[in-house]
Amino acid sequence: MKKLREQKRASDETVKAKSGKTWAQWFKILDKAGAKKWEHREISLFLHENQKVSGWWSQMISVGYEHERGIRQKFQKCDGDFSASGSRTMNAPLSKVYETWADETLRRKWLPDGDMEITTATKDKSIRAKWDGGTSRVSILFYNKGPQKSQVTVDHMKLASSKESEQMRIYWFEALNRAQKLLEG
Repeated sequence: MKKLREQKRASDETVKAKSGKTWAQWFKILDKAGAKKWEHREISLFLHENQKVSGWWSQMISVGYEHERGIRQKFQKCDGDFSASGSRTMNAPLSKVYETWADETLRRKWLPDGDMEITTATKDKSIRAKWDGGTSRVSILFYNKGPQKSQVTVDHMKLASSKESEQMRIYWFEALNRAQKLLEG
């Protein structure tokens, strides 16, 4: 059985190797610049333009700073919304993987308690759905990885809190395990 990985911040060694400074050094620079009062975009732009940090690492350092300073909670996006996501690569053809999501009868076999109402779907590409009567939204994307291999990603958006995001992250991990078992078993 697959383990659920805990999302952790990159190590000081990795951050220093990729950006030239440790977390503590970046936090000190950002505090001195007044970043506690800035929006996410401003922090990232400051790191990228003023400190010459690459685009990807300026985002990583910005989010780490926001978490460290209590500006952003775990699973909270820069717009303030909370989300949970998951993905799985399965040994099954793309059309079969897509069908297990699109067909309600098949979906109920591995997602029996999921209150999902599909609002838009593009065959073998994507599904958008309301969840739990529309209080949150789910976006599912499908990727062909070969004749008998596919990947599915789930992004559950507009969740109420960091706690609900953590619960839904676990929920989707377990749901993807059940879908994989159905498809590969």
